[in-house]
Amino acid sequence: MLRFHEITDPLVSVIIPVFNGEKYLCEAIESVLCQTYGPIEVIVVDDGSTDDSAGVAKSFGSEVRYVYQTNGGVGAALNRGIMLCGGSFLSFLDADDLWNEDKLMHQVAVFEDSPDVDMVFGQVKQFYSPELDEDERKSVRIPAEVMPGVFKGSMLIKRESFFHVGLFETTWRVGDFIDWYLKAAEKGLKSIVLDEVVTLRRIHTANMGIRERGSQTDVVRILKASLDRRRKSTTGEGSTS
Repeated sequence: MLRFHEITDPLVSVIIPVFNGEKYLCEAIESVLCQTYGPIEVIVVDDGSTDDSAGVAKSFGSEVRYVYQTNGGVGAALNRGIMLCGGSFLSFLDADDLWNEDKLMHQVAVFEDSPDVDMVFGQVKQFYSPELDEDERKSVRIPAEVMPGVFKGSMLIKRESFFHVGLFETTWRVGDFIDWYLKAAEKGLKSIVLDEVVTLRRIHTANMGIRERGSQTDVVRILKASLDRRRKSTTGEGSTS
């Protein structure tokens, strides 16, 4: 079997949704452009920002494709980017997080050696954003410095595997990836979690989990919906003969 690099390295599409993220967006984009793997395309989807997120993204010129849409939530922004991208592999990065420079190199290597794998994750290292003072750090404590990162910011997935599951649900305020991942598991997608740290998750006072605490019931509803689907699948409810 020929390895990827013996033909041509496959294009990886990187989608960065942003909403009023000018403070950290530049670092996020730079962490993608500094990857030791190529080729990549970077698509920044601005979900109705009112700050200078547009200016930050456009400052990278042709290295970054910038797209604006009226505010529709993270799921809608991700889906917009997905429909515009042309890569054989898809990857995602929140506008306040960072990638290790070897993330894509490690992950693409897995697909070279294990073509039956659908998606690859890695370890995530959490860090306090430098501007936080001691009191702020105490209020948003890091649960664990390094942990397995089964979330969209650490994932690299085959394009066809992603579309086998479908686009992100846009009705949830939080939990868009939890919902998608549960559907992926139900469809039997095969995944691997690497030992290497691939993503650096920034802890700050405006993290989505903090901003959307009032929407945490979405996660409960997502889990219940998954359980209901599994029960129907097991009992054959809704099937026709």
